[in-house]
Amino acid sequence: MSSAAPGGFGRETQSSVYRAGISGTKPAVPTMSDALEERARRTMSTEAFAYIAGGAGGESTVAANRAAFDDWQIWPRPLRDVSQRDLSTDFFGRVRRTPFLLAPLGVMELAHADADRAVAHAAAALGVPYVLSSQASFSMEVVAAAAPQGERWFQLYWSASDALNESLLRRAGESGCTAIVITVDTHILGWRTRDLDLAYLPFTRGLGLAQYTSDPVFRAIVEERAREPREEGPSVRVTPQAVAAGLSIARTGRAITGTGLRDSLRSPLPRLAIETFLDVFSTPTLTWDDLARARSWTHLPIIVKGIVHPGDAEAALAAGADGIWISNHGGRQIDRSVPTLAVLPEIAERVGTRAPIIFDSGIRGGADAAVALALGATSVAIGRPYAYGLGIAGERGVHEVIRNHIAELDITLGLAGHTAVRELSPDSLRRVR
Repeated sequence: MSSAAPGGFGRETQSSVYRAGISGTKPAVPTMSDALEERARRTMSTEAFAYIAGGAGGESTVAANRAAFDDWQIWPRPLRDVSQRDLSTDFFGRVRRTPFLLAPLGVMELAHADADRAVAHAAAALGVPYVLSSQASFSMEVVAAAAPQGERWFQLYWSASDALNESLLRRAGESGCTAIVITVDTHILGWRTRDLDLAYLPFTRGLGLAQYTSDPVFRAIVEERAREPREEGPSVRVTPQAVAAGLSIARTGRAITGTGLRDSLRSPLPRLAIETFLDVFSTPTLTWDDLARARSWTHLPIIVKGIVHPGDAEAALAAGADGIWISNHGGRQIDRSVPTLAVLPEIAERVGTRAPIIFDSGIRGGADAAVALALGATSVAIGRPYAYGLGIAGERGVHEVIRNHIAELDITLGLAGHTAVRELSPDSLRRVR
């Protein structure tokens, strides 16, 4: 993204906000990250906000991801001609308008009924790739139809069924995805204390399962299990919450039963689909050797997500990955984990010339993105902030969050004395400690 007009995208964004303010129109979402999170907390249900905002254990990793940015300061260099700035990034031989992409976030129906469709629309309007989650609320085909002009990647949680993994990657290619992201840090679900205190996991309500219930291999697994003799599970106490959960499960199960809500309520298939998902969702036996099979399932570039150790970055490339995604899942998997920004420079030094590097976990604005790009990231992923925007104001909220990140990066770039993202380097920063 570049602009021949003095001021660039950041100035254009500021001007549009201030012009609208003359008529009394304010932004749909707060621009400051703390205020954005607080507004989302007040807007969303308790369960939805806890699932999106929460981290593992005492959430020290969430805090550490943010605190790591305090180690670096952007070093302004004035009196340079920065009237024209270029935010574009070359990734896998394709020039993209900005270095941003949207990280895969599951169960976005918790934030807004339009969920992934709204996110895809907003991302497409700003030319930002959207990484569809395995735990999406709408199937990849539905999202493709909703925003055909947008660039989409697909994120795979490696399940216990290789037939299902292969089917999902095949569908990703057929639906127009241009890259595959394999998340490798969720082979065991983290100790997520907010969800545990609420006794709430959305998947047990049938939420976030659209990629699975729309998949022919997954449906075949469910139907096969339905033919097997099964013991009755423990009875569920009938409460308003149990009734609501049953309705939610039945609605999701319509993709499996092919019938209406009434018949899905009577059918054992919707609940069996949830049990099947919980059984196959991930596998703790996954090793580097297993990743080689993914190459036979897709022709698309493969990025390994969940890397925080330099040795693992090299192992991923040795296993056939085309790119590295530095992430600790936003602090959702391991409490007291290594903050991602702390390891970015060393990983970039080891593998940066051989493969592109995506960075996430802790990004809350364009200045954060500038720091990560200066330390070696090729692209930067926005996570929780866009989910907060979705919860507050739907598609418009997502659009404003992405726009604000791009605008702040553009302004930061110019004020730091640079005219292009590719000029950012460690010399653009001052280390505090």
